[in-house]
Amino acid sequence: MAERGSGSIINITASLASQPQANVPALLAVLIKGGIDQATRALALELAPKGVRVNAIAPGVIDTPMHDPATHEFLKTMSPMKRIGNVAQIVDAALYLADAEFTSGVVLPIDGGATAGRW
Repeated sequence: MAERGSGSIINITASLASQPQANVPALLAVLIKGGIDQATRALALELAPKGVRVNAIAPGVIDTPMHDPATHEFLKTMSPMKRIGNVAQIVDAALYLADAEFTSGVVLPIDGGATAGRW
């Protein structure tokens, strides 16, 4: 990408890393995904002169097979919108970031407002 002078890197992190919640164990998310958040920003600065953009998507709770349907009611309480996101919303964010030619260094939360603050 750097040799071509253009490109887009999109990392996947977790919104929980930037806004931990008392009712959910968050230490590993903060350690691992928080590092990805900061690496995204650092790499965005490093690669900007070479025309490469670096961003990240930070999903909240997304309806995937990873979550047992029996936990969905609890999981809905983890966002102010009181619902679970879906995979298509993550895809939409990735498509946006891939095309956003003047956007770099962004960690985009797709989490129903969970990272906006305390609710």
